[in-house]
Amino acid sequence: LKIVILFLYFKSVKKNNMKVPKNDRLEFVKKSSLGHIGLTLLPSMTTKIHASDRLRVAHIGVGGMVNNHLKWFAGLNEVDVVALCDVDELHLAESLKTLENLRPGSNAKGFKDFRRILDRKDIDAITCATPDHWHSQIATLAFQAGKDVYGEKPLSYDVKEGQMMLKAQRKYNRIFQLGTQIHATDNYHRVVEIIQSGAIGKVHTVRLWKTGVPPDLTETKVKPIPKTLDWDMWLGPAPYVDYIPSKCHFTYRYFMDYSGGVFADFWCHIADVVYWAIQPKGLKSISARGEVADGIANTPKWIDVDYEFEDLKLFWTSTPPDVPGAANRGIGAYFEGEKGTLICDYETREITINGERVTDIPEIPKTLQRSPGHQQNFVDSVKSRTPSESNLAYAREMTLPMHLGLISWQLNRKLQWNAEKEKFIGDKEANAMLSRKPRKKWDLT
Repeated sequence: LKIVILFLYFKSVKKNNMKVPKNDRLEFVKKSSLGHIGLTLLPSMTTKIHASDRLRVAHIGVGGMVNNHLKWFAGLNEVDVVALCDVDELHLAESLKTLENLRPGSNAKGFKDFRRILDRKDIDAITCATPDHWHSQIATLAFQAGKDVYGEKPLSYDVKEGQMMLKAQRKYNRIFQLGTQIHATDNYHRVVEIIQSGAIGKVHTVRLWKTGVPPDLTETKVKPIPKTLDWDMWLGPAPYVDYIPSKCHFTYRYFMDYSGGVFADFWCHIADVVYWAIQPKGLKSISARGEVADGIANTPKWIDVDYEFEDLKLFWTSTPPDVPGAANRGIGAYFEGEKGTLICDYETREITINGERVTDIPEIPKTLQRSPGHQQNFVDSVKSRTPSESNLAYAREMTLPMHLGLISWQLNRKLQWNAEKEKFIGDKEANAMLSRKPRKKWDLT
């Protein structure tokens, strides 16, 4: 087996015209002889982690969420944060100060253009916490540049972008982790174990919800673009509009040109446990209704969506459903099975079988390996070249219904879906909304 591994490795090196230093070959042989390398690690031979085996990470899109990225990754001893990037000079300066406090003496450099990050050969991976409409282009370009990606949710702006990301990730053999940190919690692992054990029987209905409405954004006056902000690049692939502060930075997500509001923001966090536990297949129809946000925002003020799968009905609502235990949860999932029910949110769960309510069923064994932490899992995956917990293929499938729900809401009609072809049935207008042509200047992929 070791001989086969060595043969396949050096064959891959020759095929890809890779120049491998003699010391690297000796190190590989040494590890193989100790039995530390198996066939599952072979894809890593196309990725070069430098001699110290430390992961060199750059953060793209700083301020807000990425400052959490800074803290998470700077807190991992095997990670070096080597660069930061943002189109707003103020955000960049503040984040460099944050990094200096986290890692005194840091030599990380700041950049305005993320392409300068991707050009650097001394960067192994990036995190991306830009506004949503930039997520897919940056990730796809990073894959092409040979870099692994920890990307914030939602995964992409539209359906085509998700398809494009997955194609590039597979072509360039990259690692991806969606920033659904809640996926790493023990509670989600336990919910999945209980559902998959069959304790509540075959699940036929799931109800998801998230309360909350967009802020009332009333500022409509066009303002001068701040000198510290590259507004044109901030807009990037989105249509050009004059600068209105409400459309930028932290409230951008309430405009359809950049995101999908509360629904797009939270869908993946709670749909995640459903897709993990029961893996819905064969989506057939989507029917959404709701109101537009107040003020100048144009994402949903509230949205309810009915999804019909082959053997599952899934409902999303903007208020808790009328089921036991939902009223006091601002976000949640309610599984209805043939034998009982399970309700959960990020941190709690309750199972009801034959009228008896419990928080756990000790007889059901722990079958899922617990996460070392969402960011640590990404680092481990980069080094081992094995899929991460929230890998791209999984994340794209889980994100897809969110995009379709927004299209149904915008058109205000029920839509029929061909899951195999990933197209709406007999609806050209809806199919045209599966993708958006980027502005020519910023169509980089």
